[in-house]
Amino acid sequence: MTGKILIVDDELNIRELIKFNLEKESYKVLEAGDGQTAINIAKADRPDLIVLDLMLPGIDGLEVCRIIKNSRETTAIPIIMLTAKNEEIDKVIGLELGADDYLTKPFSPRELLARIKAVLRRSQKDSSMGGELSIGKLKLNFSRYEAYLGSVKLELTPKEYEMLKLFVTNMGKVFTREQLLEKVWGYEYFGDTRTVDVHVRHLRVKLAQENDVAEAIETVRGVGYRFRDL
Repeated sequence: MTGKILIVDDELNIRELIKFNLEKESYKVLEAGDGQTAINIAKADRPDLIVLDLMLPGIDGLEVCRIIKNSRETTAIPIIMLTAKNEEIDKVIGLELGADDYLTKPFSPRELLARIKAVLRRSQKDSSMGGELSIGKLKLNFSRYEAYLGSVKLELTPKEYEMLKLFVTNMGKVFTREQLLEKVWGYEYFGDTRTVDVHVRHLRVKLAQENDVAEAIETVRGVGYRFRDL
């Protein structure tokens, strides 16, 4: 598996380490040392994945993540965040903004490569899924990453969309919080499962625009969540 990877880090030695290991695997590597340059490259070159450090001069990594995920032209680009050990809050915020994974510094290049391959596999699988799925007044367009209630487009974050897609394509199946983290974020996540509850809460608010699906995401006490038959 190859692709074009954008490395965003203000430390040259970190960029060179990641670049060296990625080029050994035949990835094409782009580099940015600050947030604004990263945003410009993301829009101009459309990399297949971004490795994004949170501590950047000027525009910090969280703001870069927000801008990229809120832009129609770059929202589908997966992001792996690099964080310091004491940035637990930033990890949660980054994941809620739509980042796909995170890795704590110092990290193993082998582990980063494994995370990149896993995120790319899921991203490519999602982009190859075409067609639409309609359930009552809820409709998902898989190729455009869009969801509608009737004729109204839902303004979903990438993770909210992925979670909704997982629910509606597995109608009635109960998912634990850990399973949702693994399937939506793409790897076995050992962090705080509160991020799942936050995403479910936000998704419920957006679905509440239509009475027929307002209570579609059910809490299964002591287990997790499921999407009931409409």
